Amino acid sequence: MGIPDLTRNVLTVAIWVGITGGLHLDGAMDTADGLSVTNPERRLEVMKDSATGAFGAIAAIIILLLKTVTLSEMSLPLWLVLLSATGWARLGQVWAIAFYPYLRETGKGSFHQENLRLPQDILLGLVVLLCFSGLWFTVGYLSWWQIGLIVAGNIAIALLTGYWFYQQLGGHTGDTYGAVVEWSEVLILCFLTAF
Repeated sequence: MGIPDLTRNVLTVAIWVGITGGLHLDGAMDTADGLSVTNPERRLEVMKDSATGAFGAIAAIIILLLKTVTLSEMSLPLWLVLLSATGWARLGQVWAIAFYPYLRETGKGSFHQENLRLPQDILLGLVVLLCFSGLWFTVGYLSWWQIGLIVAGNIAIALLTGYWFYQQLGGHTGDTYGAVVEWSEVLILCFLTAF
């Protein structure tokens, strides 16, 4: 008697949110609320409001559903998928901190930019994740070109997610750093279901 797949994956996602304290999910929700405002000057003000709006709630539901569904449909080893998605998403966050301006004078995310050591933090994260990517060769049915595609896709998603939020707001905040993590994880999981 085992736990059904769907129940196991809901529990996995719940634990995943619990480990981070929901911090990144909260950032994704606040970012969604901010981006829903048509007046660009008001977006940061809306994102700072602790009350969750309709778009924030919708974003959270979509994120949690996509994580649960992709894990349920995954044929790849889940431990490898989870480590890959979380690792590359967090490096994407580091890239967003390094490459784009911080939009607030003070804030929860400002200390990240102040304490980032360049280029060593970026290079160290990249080297660790590229070495870790060698574990994809333990999946017997993946060819070398599929593994290369997985790694390239993960890198592209992590980079482009931060860039997309930069294009929408002209920079980043602590909330968008969390949104980069959440959306990168979701997009990487969606991408990996193709394998």
